[in-house]
Formats: sequence, structure tokens, C-alpha cells
Amino acid sequence: MQTRQSNPQALFGRAVELHQAGRIGEAENAYREVLKVQPENPGAVFLFGLCHHQRGDHESAITLMDIALDMNPAMPQAHYNRGLALHELARYAEAVASYETAIELKSSYPQAWNNRGNALKAQNRLPEALASYDRAIALAPDFAEAHTNRGNVLKELRHFDEALASHDEALRLRPDYAEAHCHRGNALNALKRLDEAIAAYDRAIVLKPDYVDACINRGDALHQLNRKDDALRSFELAIARKPDAAEAYEMRANLFLSVKRHTEAAEDFERVCRLDDKLASRVVWQLLQTRLTLCDWHDIGHWRALIDREESLGWQAASPFAALSILASPAQQLDHNQRYVARWQPADKAPLWPGEIYAHQRLRVGYFSSDLRNHAVAYLTAGLFEQHDRERFEVHAFYFGPANDDPWHLRLKSAFEQFHEVRELPDRELASLIRDLEIDVLVDLNGHTQGARTDVLAMRPAPVQVNYLGYPGSMGADYIDYIIADPIVIPAEARPHYREKTVWLPDTFQVNDNRKAIAEAGRSRAELGLPEQGFVFCCFNNSYKITPAEFTIWMRLLQQVAGSVLWLAEADPVATANLRREAAQRGVDASRLIFTERMPLADYLASYRQADLFLDTFGYNAGTTASDALWAGLPVLTCLGETFAQRMAGSLLNAIGLPELVTESPDEYEILALALATDPARLAVLRERLANNRDSAPLFDTRRFTRHLELAYLAMQQRVDGGLPPDHIVIAAEPSQV
Repeated sequence: MQTRQSNPQALFGRAVELHQAGRIGEAENAYREVLKVQPENPGAVFLFGLCHHQRGDHESAITLMDIALDMNPAMPQAHYNRGLALHELARYAEAVASYETAIELKSSYPQAWNNRGNALKAQNRLPEALASYDRAIALAPDFAEAHTNRGNVLKELRHFDEALASHDEALRLRPDYAEAHCHRGNALNALKRLDEAIAAYDRAIVLKPDYVDACINRGDALHQLNRKDDALRSFELAIARKPDAAEAYEMRANLFLSVKRHTEAAEDFERVCRLDDKLASRVVWQLLQTRLTLCDWHDIGHWRALIDREESLGWQAASPFAALSILASPAQQLDHNQRYVARWQPADKAPLWPGEIYAHQRLRVGYFSSDLRNHAVAYLTAGLFEQHDRERFEVHAFYFGPANDDPWHLRLKSAFEQFHEVRELPDRELASLIRDLEIDVLVDLNGHTQGARTDVLAMRPAPVQVNYLGYPGSMGADYIDYIIADPIVIPAEARPHYREKTVWLPDTFQVNDNRKAIAEAGRSRAELGLPEQGFVFCCFNNSYKITPAEFTIWMRLLQQVAGSVLWLAEADPVATANLRREAAQRGVDASRLIFTERMPLADYLASYRQADLFLDTFGYNAGTTASDALWAGLPVLTCLGETFAQRMAGSLLNAIGLPELVTESPDEYEILALALATDPARLAVLRERLANNRDSAPLFDTRRFTRHLELAYLAMQQRVDGGLPPDHIVIAAEPSQV
């Protein structure tokens, strides 16, 4: 008489019982005993492999399942589970093939259709994934997981309302489905319904207290609502529950950046790079940018080399703003930003503007910005908005920055015919408003900068969409038609490296406001902490623009010009300490670096009178800062590079009539800086010419610039009226002003 121990059928039954009870280790041992007696039992081999998969040994699981399928290829469940193991190993194409074989063997297999969708989604084959989920739901309408997976793909496809509806259906079927609550929150987040998103995340966390993703996403929504302390607590809760949660560190780092806690941000970005190779591909950009902000250069070469290597391998692009400082050619920047837009900001497939001609009596121009307030963009553009010809142009503002009533914001509000406060509008509603107002030319003053809402532009609400001023480079997006430039910032040979068509203005790309007040009674040198005597080199650029290349030159200048000092903008205290340390390492007394505090604009402009020469940075020039120095009467020395951001100061100097201050190599820059610092008469001639040119040269002629920009808008519209696609445009100087 056979006992259970010697009866293969009884052994197999016992193994299955253990397996179904979740006692995986015991089940595995039982299958092993079965296979000693029946090594050719395909079901036992498959289930033995399934045990390996369930305890995380996916490679062994696939090997065992392949053996089982060699014995009996007609096992749909084995093909299905083989697909699950392949998915865990990120072998997504093979997983799809396994699921499809399972479906061939068992046409009514909703789980296989659902997981096929998951593998397709992992390959970014989103329409195919959506069709797979739809098939799963058709076979099993009450399949809650398929509904929420479908919602996730719809979100990726930017169909946010439909995504929300899918998650709602999943929750109708399973009200306690924590993952569906979290993903519903993600859809609400995308719709900018942030309070509702937070409520959804809260519900997910109640149902599943250790739900790390819900904690992270909740923190993101709180951060967007400017509830930064609450956001920080949410990220830290996620980290407490999962200390290796790389995404939580990434989100916390971004929060630290927003409150200028740069050292902690850098530490978190480094953690991400150690924890997750995939996230590192985008975080390394922010890490390097943060290190540059801190002037922490000790291993900067390592991070630059990592970026260069991974860029060539097609790593996922991120942080286009950081790319302005890190990538040294317009071709690199274009490639990077195109990949960024393709991944994170794809153009809407159903543009809101369907192609009709508006034919308005006055051209409707909309300025789209979060910076129409006490901000560098406002300092430059206020006069432009006031100078627009109201007989030919109807000028709108779409402001989505923080609510405030600072004097700059109030001045700008009065400069527009219609000023739309739109920060509360979700992206789709904001795009629809622009479309309903029939804006002819929509000018994005943000680009890829903080506070941008580029997703609105991706919906194509206007016939013409323009990249101007906020982001000095190509946005890399096919929904941006033009970039405003001049022949210096984008020379003709660089034109292929910009996705937008180039509009060349005749004098300079940069508008300026000739009403900016300078305090008459500025502070003395002593009050500013400067020596009464001695040459003052000055650079008030942001600290992330300073690199070892120009800093080493500056230190050599201090060594060669007795009694000279370098006057810098106050930065993060760690950056200040790092710069002082770098000076000492180059043999310069750190006390010769003097840092100025932030001050009101009029006082800040007046302070430039106490400096002798502004030294520009190489990788990312002074823009507004260079204009400020020139407006206050301080000569600026620059060095041309290849990118838009590396040629801005050269454009400004040509427009003010000081082209001899534009050098073409670091050596030439250093030689000229030393010559000017040691030849007072030569420098005095330049200062006198700058003073004479300020009110006559094009740089600060706001009316002249406005007329040229208006001609550009009209030329863009003429192409729309003629049914022509965007093309490069050259604006000639108005004859009466030459």
C-alpha cells in the first residue's frame, strides 16, 4: 500500500495545497520531492519554477518554466507566469511574447491581456498597452486592476479626464483598492485639482499605511500648493518607511532647492544616484547644477564625464535649465531638450487651434508668464508692454505666478489691455481660455524655467507660439514656432541647432526698460564693504555661472593688480565659503573677495558706480545683470562661446556700441581685463563712450525695440494668413531710426 510519501499524486497534491496556502518554502521542498519520483512531470516543474519566481529568483524561474514548456508547450498558465518573471527582469519584449502565447492557447485570458499591457507600457508603447487593457476589460468588466492600469496609460497619453474616469470605475468595483486611490490622485494632480489629489493620497495611505508612493505623490501635491513644511513631512514619512526610496529623496531634494537649502539638496541628489541608476539619469543634471550653485568643484569633472558618457548612450534627458550651464554646444542642448520634451512634455495630438484664420482688426498678442512681478523678466519687459502700439495690437497677459501686489506687478497689470490671473486654472482650461480669446501670437516668457506651464503650450492653443527671453536656448518642442534672437546670439551657422525658426531682430534680442530708476544717492564704497582705493572687479552673476575656468583667471588678475578686489553677489553661505577656499588655494587672500547683500533694485543699480569693470562668466553669460551694469555705466567684459547663453553679453555690448569688449577666447579676455585694469585712461574712454551711448544706442531704446518686435509678430502672422508654415524671419531696422 502506497503512503502519501511514496504516492506521486498525493505528493503533488500536498505540494499544491502548501503553495495555495502561501507556504512557498515548504511547497518548493514538496515539488522537489515530486520531481525525484516524476522528473518528467511538466506541471510540477512549472510550479517549482513558479515558487522561484515568487521568492524573487526570476532567472531560475524562467529556466524551470522553459523546461516545463519543452515537455508540454500547451500550458497557458506557464507561458503567462514566464511573462511575469521576464517582466521583473525588465525583459519586456520577451514578456509580451510569452503573454501572447498564453492568449493564443487561451483566448479568454484577461490577466494575460492586462499584464501584456503592463509590459507594453514599460516599453512606452502606450496606444498598444491601452488596447490590451481594453481587451482585458471587455473579457472581465469587473477587473479593477485593468481599469486602473488603463487609467495610468491614459494619464501618460495626457487624457487626464478619461484617466480619472478609469480610476473611478476601479474604485466603484473595489472601494478599498489603495493603488487606485493613489493613481486617481495622480490624475487629479495632472488636472491641477491638488486638494482633491491630496484627499485621494490620504485615503490610499489610510488603506495601506506603508504605501510609499502615495506619501511621495502627496508631498508633490503639497509642494505645488506651497505647503512646504507639510510636503517635507510627507517625503520624510516615505523615507522612514522605505529608507532606499530614491524618488522620495529626489522629491525632497527639489523641495530643498525651492527653499535654497542647496547643501541638503545636493546630498539627496547624490543618494538618488547611488540608489537608482534609472533616476540618476535625470537627477545627475540637478546634482551638478546644485554643486555649481554651491561653487563646490572638487569632483565636478566626475559628474560632467558621467553626463557626457550617458548623453551619448541616450540616457533620459532632464532639467533643460541645467543643460544651459552644463552642455557647451547648441547641438547638444537641442538633442537634450528634444529628448526631454518627447519624454515629459509631448505635444497634444489634438491641438486646440485647428488651423482657422482669425483675421482680427488688431493682432492679438498674449504674453504667457509666471514672472510678471518683482523678477528679472519684469525689469526687462515693463517698457515693452507699455510701448505697444494699441492701434495695431491688442495685448494680453496670462499670469500664473504667485499672487502679490508688489510695485512691479502693479505696474505691469496697468500696462496690459487685459491681464488674466490664471494660476488657479488647470492646464486644459487655461489653454481653452487662450483659444477662446483667439490669441494670434502667444509669447512664452518662461521656457524651461521655474514656474513654467509648458504643458499648456503643448495643447497648441494659438496659431503662433514663440520662445522669448526666459529661456536662452531652443526648447526642443515642435509646438514652439519661433525663437526671438539676433545675429550674434544665433549666428546663421547655428540655425540648424534650434528646433524653432529663428527671428533675427536688427540690434539685440534683449528688450530693456529705459524707465528703470537708479538711486541718486547710492552707497559709498565704505558702506558697501569695498576699499576706498584700489581696482574693483565685479561680477554679480548667479553663483552657478561661476566655474573654475573664469575664476582661475580672476584670481590671476587679483595677483597682478595690486590692491584690487573681486566683488561678487551674495550667495549661499556654503558657496561663499567655497569661493574663499578656492581663492586661498590659488594664492589669493580670501578677504579680497567681497560679497554684496541683496538690495532694492534702484540701490543695486547705483552700487555699480562703485565698481571699475564687470567680468562676465563664460559658460552662461550675464543677461539682465549685464544690462543692469551697462545701464548704470559700468563696462562689461565678455567672452563669446557657442550657445545662446554664452553669447548674450556680446549682443548687448554690440547694441550699446562697445564691441571691443567682446573677446573670443579666455586668453584674450584675460589680456584685455589686465590691460583695462592697469590703464585708467583707456578704461575712462570706454566709460565715457558708454555714458554717451546709453540714451542714443539701440540697447536702451525701448520704443525702437518694441517696433522691431511688433514687425516680427506681424511677419509671423502674415505667414499664417498665407497658409504658410513658420520660417526664418529677418527684421530690418526701421529706416527712420537708422
